[in-house]
Amino acid sequence: MTHPQESASHPALERLGLEFLADFLGRARRHRPEDLEVLAELATTLTRLGRHEEGLSLDRRLVELLPDDATARYNLACSLALCRASAAALLELERAIELGYSDADHLLADEDLSSLRHEPNFLALVERLRSQP
Repeated sequence: MTHPQESASHPALERLGLEFLADFLGRARRHRPEDLEVLAELATTLTRLGRHEEGLSLDRRLVELLPDDATARYNLACSLALCRASAAALLELERAIELGYSDADHLLADEDLSSLRHEPNFLALVERLRSQP
């Protein structure tokens, strides 16, 4: 059994941990600006903190460094969707699929893409993935 004050503090503790991680990764990035692991982790952390524009900037940089990486394209699509750039997000999702992304179930479940779920082009991409052998 948890006490009410304990359960109320968990989100605050999680946010504090994410802020600490973002600060740490930001410092690491200044020392190693092209480190792909640091860039990817920082982008994810900033997005989890709701700092979507900053995460988007890093995801764009990752795609510059890894233009043929399906995961980088997928993450960029997620950041674009979170920033309400639906048309650009759909283009990046299509590119991710062309590069090998194939998980239709994850595409449908990913909350970062929830703003796209009503889009006919999004549903067409899901159908395309499901119909692939």
